Amino acid sequence: MSIDVNNESGTEVDERAILDIARYALARMRIHPLSELSVIVVDADAMEQLHLQWMDLPGPTDVMSFPMDELRPPSKDDDEPPQGLLGDVVLCPEVATRQAKEASTQHTMDEELQLLTVHGVLHLLGYDHEEPDEKVEMFGLQSAIVDGWRAEQGVSGPSPAPTVS
Repeated sequence: MSIDVNNESGTEVDERAILDIARYALARMRIHPLSELSVIVVDADAMEQLHLQWMDLPGPTDVMSFPMDELRPPSKDDDEPPQGLLGDVVLCPEVATRQAKEASTQHTMDEELQLLTVHGVLHLLGYDHEEPDEKVEMFGLQSAIVDGWRAEQGVSGPSPAPTVS
C-alpha cells in the first residue's frame, strides 16, 4: 500500500499513527495492496479555502476527501480487488483540536486525527452519512476500524466518539 502523509499545517502531528491507521483501514476494507492514498494535513486557512471552493461552505472543516478512481471495497465473491488511486484525505489539526476538546469522550488531537483519517478513507470508498441508515453504517464501520486498530496498538478504553461534521 502506498500512502503518503504530507504535513503542511505547521502543527506537529503523529504522522506515523495517521499512516498506520490509514493502512489498517484499507487492509480491513480489502483494498488492493498496490493502491495509492495521499493524506495532507493543512492549516485552518487552507482548509477553509478548500471547504469554500468544493463545498461552497464557509469556515474550515475537519476532514475532506477527494476521490480519484472511485475504488470500492470488493464483494466477498471477488477474487482480487481492483487497484488504483484512492485519492486525497485532507485533515485540519486546528479543527481536530477543538473537536477533541468538545467531545463527550475528551481525547487528544492525534486521536481525533486518527478518527478523521478513517472517516476520510471511508468517504473515498463511497461511504456517506447524509441519510440516517448511511450514518449508522458508516459510523459503525468507522468505530470498528478505529477500535480494531487501537486494540492492535495495545490501547485500551473506548475510541473517540464520532465528532465528524
